[in-house]
Amino acid sequence: MAAIPDPVDMRMPDLGPIPEHQTPWRRTASRTTRRLRITRRVLTLVVAAGLGVDSYVHWHLAPGFDGVRGTASPQISQGGLFRLETALALVAMLLVLLTRHRFAAMVAFLIAAGGLGAVLLYGYVDVGGWGPLPDMYDPIWYPEKTVSAVAEAVAALGALCLLLLPSVDPALTVES
Repeated sequence: MAAIPDPVDMRMPDLGPIPEHQTPWRRTASRTTRRLRITRRVLTLVVAAGLGVDSYVHWHLAPGFDGVRGTASPQISQGGLFRLETALALVAMLLVLLTRHRFAAMVAFLIAAGGLGAVLLYGYVDVGGWGPLPDMYDPIWYPEKTVSAVAEAVAALGALCLLLLPSVDPALTVES
């Protein structure tokens, strides 16, 4: 049977024995892991806040847009679409807050970027009504619309950063 080396007496060339708890790669990995975790938490809160503001603004504006309806059957109101955006933003916000999966960040990114794309498209281009969807062209930028667009942009950017952030490898973590 082969001899099992002592794990504490690791020898490195020209350095002699170094105790395992003082190896430089472990200290660096611990700092990097801590920074990644803090960054991930901050980005998660930023994305959740952006989606929460987006959800609140759409819920607040929905009753005022119930009269804007599509021409084809079934008629979908713009207020109904605002309520759908509210529900989707809340689901994405809960997913981001309760899970640490890239899937949640992807859902949050798609919801926020889709909402931002819609508000920019219908703010600058008169697309017109399309089947059951109403004509939502609205070139006036009132405060609620601006707040919603900024919140969607912040949430989309934060979710994209969460997607691009490297995963934390549990093998590199060191209990302090």
